Amino acid sequence: MMPEETVVIGGAGHAGVQSAVRLRELGWPGRITMIAPDSDLPYERPPLSKHFLASGSAEEVVPLRRAGYFEDKRIERVCGRIRQVVPDGRYVLLDNGARYDYAKLVLALGSEARNLAVPGGDLPGVHRLKTREDAGALKKALRRGTRVVVVGAGYIGLEVAAAAAALGCETTILEIADRAMNRVTSEPVSRFFEQLHREHGTELYFGTAVTEIRGEGAVQEVVTSDGAIHPADVVVVGIGVVPSQNVARDCGLRVDDGIVVDHDGRTGHPDIYAAGDVTRLKADGVDLRLESIQSAVSQAARAADHIMGLPPGKREVPWFWTIQHGVRLQTAGLRRPDDTVLVRTHESGQFSVLYLRAGRLAAIDAVGTLRDFNAGKKLIGAGARLDPRRAADSFAKLSDAVEESAVSEI
Repeated sequence: MMPEETVVIGGAGHAGVQSAVRLRELGWPGRITMIAPDSDLPYERPPLSKHFLASGSAEEVVPLRRAGYFEDKRIERVCGRIRQVVPDGRYVLLDNGARYDYAKLVLALGSEARNLAVPGGDLPGVHRLKTREDAGALKKALRRGTRVVVVGAGYIGLEVAAAAAALGCETTILEIADRAMNRVTSEPVSRFFEQLHREHGTELYFGTAVTEIRGEGAVQEVVTSDGAIHPADVVVVGIGVVPSQNVARDCGLRVDDGIVVDHDGRTGHPDIYAAGDVTRLKADGVDLRLESIQSAVSQAARAADHIMGLPPGKREVPWFWTIQHGVRLQTAGLRRPDDTVLVRTHESGQFSVLYLRAGRLAAIDAVGTLRDFNAGKKLIGAGARLDPRRAADSFAKLSDAVEESAVSEI
């Protein structure tokens, strides 16, 4: 690489920032240009659905890096949106017509909150939660006595419902699946958090879809497929995200509900990488799109390493977390529906759920127990085989359940 050559990074979320930081840490000699539509400092997204909405919390978001960091590290920040990628010419065009040439391009374009495509889905009072502006508008709308209907019982929906209930809102959750967090966890964890929300006054309805949102000039009620009508002053849509992949698709990169990449973030073009929520990993039999900060940061670091010609490091175990009504759920690894499920119950309502696959620990859900989470994450990374009887004994350390020292790559 010649010193004047540039890495262009599309996006300034966790993946985009990590790509830039890692490249500079590794000694990239040329320019690093990070392009994103937000002119403010890049900021943390997870707090937006958690303590940002709480009563008395600060209005400010948490920056990913301190003011002045990017200037100090010679990372150029450009306010704009990539409209077109021209791989053969190795340049991008922005929506304002500006052109930026690159030696390597990292697409960390993130995702957009999925719209609720029903009549009335765009009425005033219908909220999504993705940006600081979304969070600010929602925070103003949540007042004691407000009737809030949350559509979707995933992480975002449940976190918002918890915040609304804590603020004194009359809160209802509607979910098309048969239980909360159906996609990411097992029934014991789902039922625990469902009961937790009910104890705080929230009503939950499962197996029903929203068919219409009604109101004269603003939201007044939500109609579901079972014919029920739920009064509402505020509707929060938390039904997942859509990867911002159109630019990649239009320039000929392979997309499949995400830009297709390998373990090093490589796309089908040798000069173009992708990282974060916009990607789908397809390699070594894996076909997966993860929406997590840890995954975004890890992908971005691996892409930067590959750009710098470094050998791939050890793959990190995926992990996730959520806090609802003060209870923390931490997950490591990736469960499958056919995994063997073991529950370790501790005192004070703490417990963990282990997912064994061919005898090895493949994933863990830890509810309030950091000890089990930390131990489980290490055992997953080591490919440890566990004795089921000892693993279910909550009085024993999880590490004491290891059956043998043999390890395998996961």
